[in-house]
Amino acid sequence: MPARLNIFQRSMLQWNDLHPYNAVHVVRIPQALDLERLRSVIATTLEGKGLTGLTLNRRSGTYQYHGGRFSSEIKVISVGAALYPCFAQEVERQLNTPFTPDERFTPFRFFVVPEVDSFSLGLAYFHPIADAECVVFLLKEMVDIYRGHDRPGQASPIDRYPPRWDLLLRLPPGVLGRKLIAFPSQIKAMRSTCRPRYRDPGDLSNKCAFFSLDAQRLSGVIQAARSLNITLNDLLLALLMKAVSLLTSDRTRAPRRRSISLGCIVNIRKDFGMAGGRAFGLFLGSFLVHHEIPAGIDLADLARDIGRQTLRIKRSRLYLGAPLELAFGRLMTSLFSERRRRKLYQKHYPLWGGLTNMNLNALWPQPDDARPLEYFRAVSTGPVTPLVVSLTTVGRTANVGLTYRPTVFDAPQIERIKGCFLDPLGPLSAGP
Repeated sequence: MPARLNIFQRSMLQWNDLHPYNAVHVVRIPQALDLERLRSVIATTLEGKGLTGLTLNRRSGTYQYHGGRFSSEIKVISVGAALYPCFAQEVERQLNTPFTPDERFTPFRFFVVPEVDSFSLGLAYFHPIADAECVVFLLKEMVDIYRGHDRPGQASPIDRYPPRWDLLLRLPPGVLGRKLIAFPSQIKAMRSTCRPRYRDPGDLSNKCAFFSLDAQRLSGVIQAARSLNITLNDLLLALLMKAVSLLTSDRTRAPRRRSISLGCIVNIRKDFGMAGGRAFGLFLGSFLVHHEIPAGIDLADLARDIGRQTLRIKRSRLYLGAPLELAFGRLMTSLFSERRRRKLYQKHYPLWGGLTNMNLNALWPQPDDARPLEYFRAVSTGPVTPLVVSLTTVGRTANVGLTYRPTVFDAPQIERIKGCFLDPLGPLSAGP
């Protein structure tokens, strides 16, 4: 029987009407590529879990997996010595290539990048149907079977139609009221936020850049967060905000819109008892942080201010109130033409960037004596924000994917943003 789409899924489908709304995960497997074996493992896993033959009914707001064979080809990328440039180009292509949700389809595409004694497996997926956690468990099962650690069918079955979490009666007591009370201050923050400049508002294409924080850099950032008595996520938001502020120095002379606002995606599976990957679907919340970033403020003070904002949000669990914002956004978007829909968020919801932060070690533990996997992610920017930072902690390092709208950011600006993450140890190590 068809199941109902939640508000996040319906909003993403609406965004997908403007530009493909996809996500890509890439895992580097320390084992030689056997393409036929890999193709068999992927097909057996998807068919066994019934994740093929998806149909979406936009009018009724329902979806259904009908099953059937997985017949898509696995694209092989030959990169030679230029691994990362070609890797980024393929991820860009996957993000910018639409799926076809108007007919029965499989919401996954795969590609591989062979190397001498290892290969990278990429999975591009239609984001409205899944979040990062359940995709990690899906990839983990495929990799474990390929490497001979598991047998086909050995892993636990999934729930393709998990219960909706976005219904108002399912929200924890008080969340709705606290979210409504917080709305006026959020609207005020948006009205004081400077707007990104879109050279071509109709261009929603995505470009990608990737880099890594090695063990020393990541350890320094974690220690700095502890010394400031904030979370790693708080410090990452502060770093991103500081990076954006360096590119927008003229906003400080504006009469009203001088602040910078950022979004953050939250995995809410634990809030509803859905942790563990069995529920295959979308369990996401979100929140905003903002700051004027006056001249002379150092990173430590900015990070503490961000930490105070997120602490209030987490204590009140305001991130669970995201369905209210999304419902309002869907209503507003439905009232405008496609040309005006492309500008709606840019004008009234001016975010500069978003952060999605995932600790792979908690979902896919690596044995101490094993050659560690490498794992990268990238997410479409969509119409809401021109920049998304996808950070994945794996082992003792963190891999970062930057997805950005080239109509807002150029390559030198992205390099400056990367530099703020790659060289934070001096100001951060000083502590409070």
